[in-house]
Amino acid sequence: MKVAVIGSGSWGTALAVLLADNNHDVILWDEKKEISQSIQLKRENTHALPGVILNDNIFASSDDAAVSQADMAVIVVSSKAVRSVCERFKNIFKKDEIIISASKGLEEGSLLRLSQVIEDVLPQCRAAVLSGPSHAEEVGRKMATTCVACAKDLKTAQEVQDVFMNPVFRVYTNDDVIGVELGGALKNLIALAAGFSDGAGFGDNAKAALMTRGIVEISRLGVAMGAKKETFSGLSGIGDLIVTCTSMHSRNRRAGILLGQGKSLNEALDEVKMVVEGVNTAKAAYDLSVKYNVNMPITKAIYNVLFNKADTKQTVIELMTRDKTSEHESEAKLFG
Repeated sequence: MKVAVIGSGSWGTALAVLLADNNHDVILWDEKKEISQSIQLKRENTHALPGVILNDNIFASSDDAAVSQADMAVIVVSSKAVRSVCERFKNIFKKDEIIISASKGLEEGSLLRLSQVIEDVLPQCRAAVLSGPSHAEEVGRKMATTCVACAKDLKTAQEVQDVFMNPVFRVYTNDDVIGVELGGALKNLIALAAGFSDGAGFGDNAKAALMTRGIVEISRLGVAMGAKKETFSGLSGIGDLIVTCTSMHSRNRRAGILLGQGKSLNEALDEVKMVVEGVNTAKAAYDLSVKYNVNMPITKAIYNVLFNKADTKQTVIELMTRDKTSEHESEAKLFG
């Protein structure tokens, strides 16, 4: 089939290569004409994913009309841009066309998940999600990766599974859209915290604790919002959390390391030079914890470091010296 990948960053480019390997014709769209022209001419995204050669069945374009030729679309832009992209193409996407969110985040202000943004702007389409532990640098180089295709309707998820799956990219299906999207969005906050810990000189013990208690927080909020608890034990939960907290491919962890070393938020973002979704998601995650009255101390701590200029080392100490509690006390109350 013909698939439009909207967004030619590292992840969009990697997915375009994957889809082309599966013998689909791919339109790799970017709003900046100079970027699309460079990719089309060089057959490589030298800025976002250098060293990965693009297949001949990938056509890079900034022409909106090219997207209209697609049978399916994948949105791979920052969470802040998802609504504007959907608005841009709402008269181009066809009735019942599957629109896949491959971005991970929450919409600030509305607190909507990204598939909800798609549904809000494109009610004529079928929204789906692709998520899981998947660094673009590895997917683009055909290294073994496993993800989840998710939609409210399992038939839609299975269609996405069929389009993406190949011998180096295994895809499972899931119908818990709330859990899959929250896992993918909120793990970025915990990766920032893991980076804080590394940058401030704390060891592996502290990072393991942050990751473990982090997935507890994510699960608490998810269940309060209607997700299935078991989803957070899967690829879009603990799987994505592990890879994002431990890999130097992770821009969230890298930004956290810089903040832990004492750099300002602007300095860290300038040095990473890519979108750090954990920063974009932090306020929405904190607001959701307040809205659903869910105790999320790590999320609150990250929010204070990012937006209230709290000292990173002192924040970790405060997390360590909170009131004594049982490991399962709050979970028992929530999960019964």
